[in-house]
Amino acid sequence: MALRTMNTRMRHTSVPPSPTTPNSTPAIRLNKALAQAGVCSRRAADDLIRAGRVSVNGIRADLGTAVRPESDDIRVDGRPIRPVTGDENLVFMLNKPVQVVTTARDPQGRPTVLDLMGKAAGPRRLFPVGRLDYFSEGLIILTTDGELANRLMHPRWHLPKLYRVVVREEVSEEALAAMRSGMKLAEGEELAPVKAQIVDKDARSTTLELELIQGVNRQIRRMCRDLGLTILKLSRTRLGPLSIDDLPPGKYRPLCPDEVVSLRKAVGLEPGLK
Repeated sequence: MALRTMNTRMRHTSVPPSPTTPNSTPAIRLNKALAQAGVCSRRAADDLIRAGRVSVNGIRADLGTAVRPESDDIRVDGRPIRPVTGDENLVFMLNKPVQVVTTARDPQGRPTVLDLMGKAAGPRRLFPVGRLDYFSEGLIILTTDGELANRLMHPRWHLPKLYRVVVREEVSEEALAAMRSGMKLAEGEELAPVKAQIVDKDARSTTLELELIQGVNRQIRRMCRDLGLTILKLSRTRLGPLSIDDLPPGKYRPLCPDEVVSLRKAVGLEPGLK
C-alpha cells in the first residue's frame, strides 16, 4: 500500500487514551490495529510509527500507543484508516487459473488475482498471501487481515503445501529419492526433504504429489529442471488445513468460520494469543 509522506508536522507526545464507555471495546496496540486494517504487518507498522507517519486523534503516535479502533481517529501519512475488528476480517480461498499473476497490480497489464475477486471485499483492502507463478494454478488465500497474512508468509510459520505435478517423462526411483532426501539446486540452495510419490502414470505423462515445507522461490520448477523433468501442469491443492476440493479454476469462496479458526491456529493465532 503506497503511503505519501506527511505534509503536516505533528507534535510528538503521548496520546491520551480515548474515554471508556460501557459499549466500547478494549484498547489494543496501535500496530495491531494497523495490521488488522490490512495496512501492513505489525513489524512494518512499528516502522511507520517510528518514522512519525502515524497519528491518533491528531497527535503523533508512539510505539506503545493503545487505541480503540471504533472511536479513535487513526491516520497514516494524513490518510484516515478504518481498522476492522477480528470478526470483520475477510478470508477467501481462490483457485487461481494459469496466466494470472498473484500481485495487486501488474506493470505488464496481465490479469491479477484481485481482478478475479472483483468487489468481494467491498471498500476494504484485500491482498494475496504468497504467490503462485504465472503458469501455475491452485489454492491462493486472500484476506483483509494483515496480521494473518504476515504470519502465513513468515518463515517461522511455513505451512505444508501439497502440489499435483504432471510431468512428461517417466519418473525414476532415483529422482524420487533425490526429492525425498533434500536436493541441492543448481544455484546452490539447499532444500529440505520433500514428500514425493507417483499417483498416476500413463504412456504420455506421470503425475506426482509433492508436499513442501519451505518457501523457496519456484522450488518445484527448479527441482524438476535439475532432475530433467518437463512440467506440463503444476497445481497447489492444499495449504496447511485447507484443501481446494472441487472449487473450479477462477472461482473463489469465503472460508467458513471453522476453516478460519483452523488456519489461525496453524500459525499461532488462536484466541487469547497475543
